[in-house]
Amino acid sequence: MTDLVVRPLVAGEERLFTDLAAARSVGSALLGRDYEKMARRGEYRPEWTWVAIQDGEPVARAAWWAGEKDEQPLALDWFDFTDFEAGVEVLRRAPFRAEYSLTTPPGWREDPAVKAEVESRIQAATAAGMEVLVERYRYTWTPADGVPRRPGRLEFRAEPHDDKFLEVFRRVHQGSLDAHVRRTVAAHGLDAAAREDLDLLRWLPSPRDWWRLAYTREGDLVGLTIPARNPSVPIVAYVGVVPEHRGHGYAYDLLVEATHELVGHGAEKIVAATDVTNGPMAAAFAKAGYPVRYHRIDLV
Repeated sequence: MTDLVVRPLVAGEERLFTDLAAARSVGSALLGRDYEKMARRGEYRPEWTWVAIQDGEPVARAAWWAGEKDEQPLALDWFDFTDFEAGVEVLRRAPFRAEYSLTTPPGWREDPAVKAEVESRIQAATAAGMEVLVERYRYTWTPADGVPRRPGRLEFRAEPHDDKFLEVFRRVHQGSLDAHVRRTVAAHGLDAAAREDLDLLRWLPSPRDWWRLAYTREGDLVGLTIPARNPSVPIVAYVGVVPEHRGHGYAYDLLVEATHELVGHGAEKIVAATDVTNGPMAAAFAKAGYPVRYHRIDLV
């Protein structure tokens, strides 16, 4: 047996990634992603794709993802192995510290085989120095789910100035139930969390003029709703209510407005997500007819 080799791919070695025998019940394979097709678009790149090789055969693989124009990977979303220690070594030796997003079926804890696949990946990632931040619902809406009726309680206005959105994000982030926001606020403060969200929204390829602020009929600011597109599909990028207007179900109104806007721009599918622990937002998605398609476990 030869020594374990851990390294990035070079162009033309895609077989070392695609030939690994891995479960299709979790991760990017569950989403039906095609590594080679996405690599041709520049979303996966050889230098961002690491493998562990034993006796000439792949025993672990990890691929970090980004948009076509990005210079650094944004997320680890493909991680499989047939040798646990090899999987750990891939994550330890690769020089990236992006978040790991692990996609699972909704009932992954109820199927022993799937549960084992999920838990083994979490154990490998934590052995490499990561920790679980949160589990999230991942929704996929289609027209068959029905377009929810607008409640009509709020007025929605375009706002061209980013400074206004930064101000609203600072207010929305106070007492937020979102684990990512809470982590950033705790580590760096409200301003940093607001800037992080604005930068992410600016990164999306959809038009900036889709963004809306929401107001009561009396003119009080309620929150914001951001229908958008990522590089692949239409998404509900953000819904947030300011603290003084929470408890009135306005998250539903904001979500419905985002849905109507995206449908109006031709969306035949809308993807969205929220933390499993964010009860009010999960209730809004359920009321609006968004079915949970997957769960996603985020490790940092």
